[in-house]
Amino acid sequence: MVRQARILAQATSDLVNAIKADAEGETDLENSRKLLSAAKMLADATAKMVEAAKGAAAHPDSEEQQQRLREAAEGLRIATNAAAQNAIKKKLVHKLEHTAKQAAASATQTIAAAQHAAASNKNPAAQQQLVQSCKVVADQIPMLVQGVRGSQSQPDSPSAQLALIAASQNFLQPGGKMVAAAKATVPTIADQASAMQLSQCAKNLAAALAELRTAAQKAQETCGPLEIDSALSMVQSLERDLQEAKAAARDGKLKPLPGETMEKCAQDLGNSTKAVSSAIAQLLGEVAQGNENYTGIAARDVAQALRSLSQAARGVAANTSDPQVQNAMLECAGDVMDKAGNLIEEARKGVGKPGDPESQQRLAQVAKAVSQALNRCVNCLPGQRDVDAAIRTVSEASKKLLAESLPPSTKSFQEAQSQLNQAAAGLNQSANELVQASRGTPQDLAKSSGKFGQDFNEFLEAGVEMAGQSPNKEGQAQVVSNLKSISMSSSKLLLAAKALSADPSAPNLKNQLAAAARAVTDSINQLITMCTQQAPGQKECDNALRELETVRELLENPTQAVNDMSYFNCLDSVMENSKVLGEAMAGISQHAKNSKLPEFGESISTASKALCGFTEAAAQAAYLVAVSDPNSQAGQQGLVDPTQFARANQAIQMACQNLVDPACTQSQVLSAATIVAKHTSALCNTCRLASSRTANPVAKRQFVQSAKEVANSTANLVKTIKALDGAFNEDNRERCRAATAPLIEAVDNLTAFASNPEFATIPAQISPEGHRAMEPIITSAKTMLESSAGLIQTARSLAVNPKDPPKWSVLAGHSRTVSDSIKKLITNMRDKAPGQRECDEAIEVLNKCMRDVDQASLAAISQQLAPREGISQEALHNQMITAVQEISNLIEPVASAARAEASQLGHKVSQMAQYFEPLILAAVGAASKTLNSQQQMNLLDQTKTLSESALQMLYTAKEAGGNPKQAAHTQEALEEAVQMMKEAVEDLTTTLNEAASAAGVVGGMVDSITQAINQLDEGPMGEPDGTFVDYQTTMVKTAKAIAVTVQEMVTKSTTNPDELGTLANQLTSDYGQLALQAKPAAITAENDEIGSHIKNRVQELGHGCAALVTKAGALQCSPSDAYTKKELIECARKVSEKVSHVLAALQAGNRGTQACITAASAVSGIIADLDTTIMFATAGTLNRENAETFADHREGILKTAKALVEDTKVLVQNATASQEKLAQAAQSSVATITRLAEVVKLGAASLGSEDPETQVRWGWALGPHGVWAGVVLINAVKDAAAGKAGDDPSVYQLKNSAKVMVTNVTSLLKTVKAVEDEATKGTRALEATIEHIRQELAVFCAQVPPAKTSTPEDFIRMTKGITMATAKAVAAGNSCRQEDVIATANLSRRAIADMLRSCKEAAYHPEVSADVRLRALRYGKECASGYLELLEHVLILQKPSHELKQQLTGYSKRVAGSVTELIQAAEAMKGTEWVDPEDPTVIAENELLGAAAAIEAAAKKLEQLKPRAKPKVRLPCPYLSSAQDPRAVPSCSGQNPTSTNLLPSLPLLQRKVDVH
Repeated sequence: MVRQARILAQATSDLVNAIKADAEGETDLENSRKLLSAAKMLADATAKMVEAAKGAAAHPDSEEQQQRLREAAEGLRIATNAAAQNAIKKKLVHKLEHTAKQAAASATQTIAAAQHAAASNKNPAAQQQLVQSCKVVADQIPMLVQGVRGSQSQPDSPSAQLALIAASQNFLQPGGKMVAAAKATVPTIADQASAMQLSQCAKNLAAALAELRTAAQKAQETCGPLEIDSALSMVQSLERDLQEAKAAARDGKLKPLPGETMEKCAQDLGNSTKAVSSAIAQLLGEVAQGNENYTGIAARDVAQALRSLSQAARGVAANTSDPQVQNAMLECAGDVMDKAGNLIEEARKGVGKPGDPESQQRLAQVAKAVSQALNRCVNCLPGQRDVDAAIRTVSEASKKLLAESLPPSTKSFQEAQSQLNQAAAGLNQSANELVQASRGTPQDLAKSSGKFGQDFNEFLEAGVEMAGQSPNKEGQAQVVSNLKSISMSSSKLLLAAKALSADPSAPNLKNQLAAAARAVTDSINQLITMCTQQAPGQKECDNALRELETVRELLENPTQAVNDMSYFNCLDSVMENSKVLGEAMAGISQHAKNSKLPEFGESISTASKALCGFTEAAAQAAYLVAVSDPNSQAGQQGLVDPTQFARANQAIQMACQNLVDPACTQSQVLSAATIVAKHTSALCNTCRLASSRTANPVAKRQFVQSAKEVANSTANLVKTIKALDGAFNEDNRERCRAATAPLIEAVDNLTAFASNPEFATIPAQISPEGHRAMEPIITSAKTMLESSAGLIQTARSLAVNPKDPPKWSVLAGHSRTVSDSIKKLITNMRDKAPGQRECDEAIEVLNKCMRDVDQASLAAISQQLAPREGISQEALHNQMITAVQEISNLIEPVASAARAEASQLGHKVSQMAQYFEPLILAAVGAASKTLNSQQQMNLLDQTKTLSESALQMLYTAKEAGGNPKQAAHTQEALEEAVQMMKEAVEDLTTTLNEAASAAGVVGGMVDSITQAINQLDEGPMGEPDGTFVDYQTTMVKTAKAIAVTVQEMVTKSTTNPDELGTLANQLTSDYGQLALQAKPAAITAENDEIGSHIKNRVQELGHGCAALVTKAGALQCSPSDAYTKKELIECARKVSEKVSHVLAALQAGNRGTQACITAASAVSGIIADLDTTIMFATAGTLNRENAETFADHREGILKTAKALVEDTKVLVQNATASQEKLAQAAQSSVATITRLAEVVKLGAASLGSEDPETQVRWGWALGPHGVWAGVVLINAVKDAAAGKAGDDPSVYQLKNSAKVMVTNVTSLLKTVKAVEDEATKGTRALEATIEHIRQELAVFCAQVPPAKTSTPEDFIRMTKGITMATAKAVAAGNSCRQEDVIATANLSRRAIADMLRSCKEAAYHPEVSADVRLRALRYGKECASGYLELLEHVLILQKPSHELKQQLTGYSKRVAGSVTELIQAAEAMKGTEWVDPEDPTVIAENELLGAAAAIEAAAKKLEQLKPRAKPKVRLPCPYLSSAQDPRAVPSCSGQNPTSTNLLPSLPLLQRKVDVH
């Protein structure tokens, strides 16, 4: 670190001189002054850094000095950036311009290659995905090029530079998706030239995107603070553009741009409106937090969304010929720009005052004004104004219902009833027409909404007329209530139609529209049922017919999901409803025949409900069948479901309205509170998941912040509800009303933010084949519905006149048709089960592939496998690696689809099967070019194994079928198949990588590294399982492994270049693991800045690793190229440097934990120092220096001890605080413990060696155990700081450790006060010993195994110290002399500690059984507890009496009994063969065994020596028997009778010793 500081100081010195030279040559005095000021600031920062470096060099082990140096270096970096900011900015922007050009060119080439390869692609799904990604990138390329041109034409414009940065960042994600789609398509392209071209273009684009990402990040760091100003200027520019468009419209010169149509522009306007609302919610959240950087990014997002809105508004105006509509649209869009400019201006002011309520209020008002302007802009769309007019008509007409009294009816009841029925039929018909028109043209919507308004007017008049028929107020009130319900349902229907017309592609809006239409029908039915008087059963029939008419709309081209049911749930629903329908139809016939009209009405209602459920399930099943067709494009799940937010928002608002309603009862209040809590909890959980899954840092922060606001508002509301529940009065109700406003506002903001199109689900695109596949289900369901309607109409007539035979035959015909339709529908649903046909086709493909592999294997065995011509071995290997990677990526999706996603099964299975044909083709080709027959067969066998495992998985997937009920039985088989396939993929990948690395082919490795780099930004992930410390530990280990591999590559580049491929493969694997851990580490980091820093450093390391792997491949191909070798060494140096950057970023992310580790290590060193001091004191050689006394050190000891108590409190408080505070607290604690240990040592020495007992007691007062409590405390803080919850065991351990530390310091303070008091010396020593033994006993009882184990013999030896200490304690109790008590305290402390340690170590020996271990631990605890009681009794005896002295014997006997039990437990540990280790016989036997072992070892060494070969001379061996080979070399042990016969003679020798 110091060496680097010297280099840095020299570099900054040169920079200062250069700046001064520029200042001297500058003619502008202002610029000269700025340069000189920057030079001075840089020189000051350099001086501070040099000073800090000197301090670090003088104290290399000081963490404080190192931290000071880091801070000084950071200050120097900031000063350097400030001094050279303009030059750095220009350089970075120029670099970004260059990389953006490269990226745009590479993307254009890739798109061209994709178009060229389309004709020969055999996988339509992969081709469709590639085409979609190409379209998105093609839309982004002009914006990127425009950004480059703007920056080049205005090099000093911050706005142009920020526009380029934004365009570059927006280009990265779609570019990465296109690279992935291109790589996935390559294996299925039949034309080799096209495949190779697309593959190469994708690689080039991936490299260009990597450079663009790095350049954009660096430019963003430099130009970031200017984001708000740039956004404001962009909005003002957009407002000017709209004014120009308005002038062009007045002159009749406003024309649509190429590709702009009314439908496209209207849809873009709807999407951009949502994007603007979401971006504004995001901006408000960032301003509230006061983060200027993220506020700037949010302001930029607002400006970009407004640009899309401006373009869409201009397009709508250009595509209409009505001048009034043109003017209104452009006027409203200009108003939006004006209000948005005010909002950004207020945001700029408010970000510096995040807690200012006045600023927040102004922001909220301006944001509301923007929202209203956006609504007015959308209302200008064709068709929207007509719907608004219909909504106003409904609202105006409904005002009649607010009158206190209704006018009396002028018609008879029959006339009013007839008019109401007729108006109800008309309104129901209009509602269905409105649903159909909302999917058509704006003219259709205008016409149908106008008609709906008129029909509603007529219906309301008929309803009011019917209410006038009621003779009393209660009857009128019921009618009016139902009419209000119909009015509300009608308004919701119009709003849903308006929303769908404005944004036809919005997810789930069609279903909301259908639900609104059904709600209108249900409301009409309720009114008709209540108001009209008909024969029983007639109203039920009319209601059922209206419900069937409404539900029929679901079967008209179901291109969206109707509900959340899976395919097999739909089938179960159809089966269940068919049973209910069958019973209801039988009941209808029977009850009509027997004229049981009430029961007839019930059967009609039951049949109607069953038919509605039946139709809904059939429509959902048809949709799933169409979507599951491989030619259809499956939908993509969005980050969040906007409909969930909309539903929750509506439910929360309704519940809040109920809360503030004066008529709300206590039970209704509690019910509303439950609804609020349920929905807000669901919203917060959704936000948490979305935050963990998104890669956008601003969106991540906004989701978290929105969830916090909702949670806090909910908590405040719940408090007021509890108060209201306790005291139901007006004051509490008013508080409750006030608390609902912040919650509604927070939920509204969150809903607006979640409506961003970026987060929305992409709907599925159904192919013509998919439409044909669902046709049988739709046809059967429609037939069933029509026949059911006919059956109900016929039954209605028969209920009135059951004696009509022709009607009975018609009813029977309808009944048969319904029954046949249901049977046909169920049969079709079973036959059309998604994925089954595709599974069969995929199985057939894999069987064919396996036959091809078998034929190739037979040809290879017979040496008849002809080499494939026209393609290189490297290209074949790349094809195989690509295909295997894609197959690997599809294993889990296939398994997930097989478990519970039937609609996805066909897609995933078909995609997987498509990759096996190119894999087999490439594998056979690669084997044909492999010279080694063993490698040839390995390649083919592993390819076949992969095919077999895939075939097994397909069979299991087909059986599971995506049906959760069936998957439960096949779960184990499916998991086994998945595991087998993963292992086969891993084996084949390893073989291919080894072969590639041996041949110097590194393309696949570079691709893997690039993919790992991209995944850090792109792939969302769920909630991390571990803490930051867990990921940090793994990453540090992996980073160090990378550094070792890099060093080996440098060595092998000179000694053995052939091994570079293997090392490059290892480097690729290690980096993949590092990148995999980096993403969760970044998420769990203390703040976003540290997380972003870690990701950036890991990505930079990845680029360095890719360059190093490339150079390794080049050197392997030409080992003698000195220039390549030099480049490899340079790349290795850069990678090592970047590894250190990664480690530094990880350390910065957990500086406090790192400081705890350093502190614990430092305190461990103090323990050893104190041990040495006590050892000298025990020996009586700890002498005082000069003539000092204890009084000289007394005050210093007291001050330092009190400071340690304060430091302990701060350390515990900061355990869950920031890492910075934790680091400071840990360093302060270590410094205080070090000072305390020093003054305690000096105090012990000052007592003089003539009183060693007091010196030892004083040394133990703090002692190793007291300092060890500091180590335990620091480790507990480190564990608790790793993001643990309050109820985690580590937090409990932290609290206990802090108590122990404070207890030890308290004991020390007591000892200080008593050390010069002769009368209390022994008492204090005994009290300290008792406390020490209690702490040792607590450690002994903890369920933590010891660090090492020991033998029972060591344990038994330690028990003797207990016996001696017991005798000493009894003697001290009898004498009551202070010297005896001090000696007892010192001896007891060591004896008990040694016994407990050896007992636990012996008990945990691996050969000791569990029952013996428990027995030993139990008696160890009893022995220590008994000894504690003995010492406490001795403590009482400081005020002696005869009775107390008599009790000493009992305490000592208890200790002796425990010692006896301990020894028996130790004997049990040894087993039945235990002998006394101090028995002379045993000692003699051990000595002889040792001697024999030494002789045997020497004999074996001699045996390894061989005599020199003398071929012509053969010496006879006297020890060889006639059966042995005379030519064999005799063994040394065979010629040494002593060594071979010594062991058998040992028993005899022992018997002789026994006799003696």
